[in-house]
Amino acid sequence: MTKDIPGIDRLTRYDVAVWDGDGPVPHDVLTAEVSTARGLLCMLTDRIDGDLLEGAPHLEIVSQMAVGVDNIDIEACDRAGVIVGHTPEVLTETVADSAWALLGSIVRRLPEGEREVRAGGWGPWEVFHLAGGDLHRTTLGIVGMGRIGQAVARRAAGFDMEVVYSSPDAVPESGARRVELGELLVEADHVVVCTRLDDNTRGLIGAEELAKMKPTAYLVNVARGPIVDTDALVTALREGEIAGAALDVTDPEPLPGDHPLLDLDNCLVVPHIGSASVRTRNEMSRLAIDNLIAGLEGRELPARYPSGG
Repeated sequence: MTKDIPGIDRLTRYDVAVWDGDGPVPHDVLTAEVSTARGLLCMLTDRIDGDLLEGAPHLEIVSQMAVGVDNIDIEACDRAGVIVGHTPEVLTETVADSAWALLGSIVRRLPEGEREVRAGGWGPWEVFHLAGGDLHRTTLGIVGMGRIGQAVARRAAGFDMEVVYSSPDAVPESGARRVELGELLVEADHVVVCTRLDDNTRGLIGAEELAKMKPTAYLVNVARGPIVDTDALVTALREGEIAGAALDVTDPEPLPGDHPLLDLDNCLVVPHIGSASVRTRNEMSRLAIDNLIAGLEGRELPARYPSGG
């Protein structure tokens, strides 16, 4: 685990190794440290693969401080008898807030306006200068109607929106209409990606899907970067196939400073901060440590993966 995790003092009864370097734990260091460990508290930047697990014969519990577990080889954990915990629910509302912040910012062209002011380019008022789109009385499309998708949908009521969603299962009493992904992309004025990353969703939004969207539509991704084909998105934004995109997650991640997405005025990129409120990060830490302690003590985890959302 890393040194900046709140609540580490709850683990004083155990012999704890803490990564006190900058950035993610190097994989070779993580592999060496876990070789004698019974439990591991990890981040989404840590790769928990079969090789690491083979060298960790005493490992019983992997507790991740995140909802998504695409960095963890779940099948390898199952084979090794290692249980996996994660942190659903506690970050749902905060990520939904972030999705709406991103959507509002890109639709109303706030980043462009902010850059103009800082550069000293604020001139006389003009009728259509930096005129963007609207949120109210538009159609919102949600790709993935799990906990976060449903929280995003609830907020749409305040904007008098019609909500459509694509998801394997219908969500009762959501007030939204379930459609296939292709229909969603054609209908929606705004598309928010909330689905988990797995083999079925990797590259889900590619060139063909982006071409179905309205040229006035906006794309927001608060899920995982590889769900959207980055090269296809660059092309769609450059050629005006869609109006804009706002991304909390990217592929690759972190995004290099010279990446073409960062040269586009109609693209807003932030550094994977969707759950980054102080209260939520404290709750994520608490739950991750609760999972770790429960696993070490042979009790049922408060949030074992999979948990259904």
